[in-house]
Amino acid sequence: MIPYGKQSINEDDIDAVLKVLKSDFITQGNAVPAFERELSKSCDVPYVTVVNSATSALHLACLALGLGPGDTAWTTPISFVATANCIRYCGANVDFVDIDPGTFNLCPLRLAEKLNFHRKKGLPLPKVVIPVHMCGQSCDMKAIFDLSLEYGFKVLEDGAHAIGAHFHDRPVGCSDYSDATVFSFHPVKIITTGEGGAVLTRNQEIAEKVALLRSHGVTRDPEKMDQEPDGSWYYQQVDLGFNFRMTDLQAALGLSQLERLDQFIETRQKLADRYTRLLADLPLKLPEVKSGCFSAWHLFVIRLNLEQIALSHKEVFEQLREAGIGVNLHYIPIYRQPYYRKSGFEGFSLPESEAYYQEAITLPLFPSMTEPQQDEVCSALQKVLSQ
Repeated sequence: MIPYGKQSINEDDIDAVLKVLKSDFITQGNAVPAFERELSKSCDVPYVTVVNSATSALHLACLALGLGPGDTAWTTPISFVATANCIRYCGANVDFVDIDPGTFNLCPLRLAEKLNFHRKKGLPLPKVVIPVHMCGQSCDMKAIFDLSLEYGFKVLEDGAHAIGAHFHDRPVGCSDYSDATVFSFHPVKIITTGEGGAVLTRNQEIAEKVALLRSHGVTRDPEKMDQEPDGSWYYQQVDLGFNFRMTDLQAALGLSQLERLDQFIETRQKLADRYTRLLADLPLKLPEVKSGCFSAWHLFVIRLNLEQIALSHKEVFEQLREAGIGVNLHYIPIYRQPYYRKSGFEGFSLPESEAYYQEAITLPLFPSMTEPQQDEVCSALQKVLSQ
């Protein structure tokens, strides 16, 4: 089975982790701050805080932005459930904005329409909007940022797919048009730490809040305490935090992987370009990359022109799996999940998101993928669609 995604681990990665294993510190040593510094340089952003998962990063970023009970945050339904769950973890309400059918990203036009409708009707406006850079391509962050200035909401970029991507010649993660950005280092993402995530921001207060909350809300900084320390051993819990820390083992792997980021992106770009050429004549809608965007190509998602195909979406998907092609579907609209249906979204529907779900299939794409493997994917797809 050719998988849809796969990590790329080399001897340098293994050596980096072994070095930490042989050191005095395998949890909180020098590798975590070193990884944060290198991410800061790579993304041209002053503050980076790494954590144990992108889900944790989203959760902490929402808390640092002040999201809480009684508030509402909006996001896209075409994402993994963690993007919405982080809002619920804060006790806030979730709502969804439809997608752009070409990029599969949160559509700024639909966002503007929904904001205007809510304002006119006196309905709750979002405290935070979370656009997701689906498949590795940035949302139109300038348009979303301009709306944030008009309507007064915070912006949190879910860049889980998009380290190495660019928007208007600036790296995703620089947070020029947002309050913060989150990355994922899950094994199938662009670079991996096994599990891991990061919050990147230009705002020192947000960075300090995230750093405090990732480690139990505990500080050893006397300036943040409500009394003089009892001694050099002293610490205080000044907030209700979590154990969301990244270990040095993970950070060492991340540091090594980060050195190959450009190589990974170049390989993914070549594979995506080749897919576009090889699939051009099939009854498919191929992914679009908007002007001003450079995609990291975490995923290559096709959409079936079902009116030109004899088989159903499910039949195409299952026959590809039977042929040894590890296709996947990213994602089921979040509001369709039982938890969210029971939370007020029973019968809820967004037309572009529904159309996407009925047509989308994720094809295999990963750095070690060979041209013969890609040819096998395309040949199998052509065979299935020609029935």
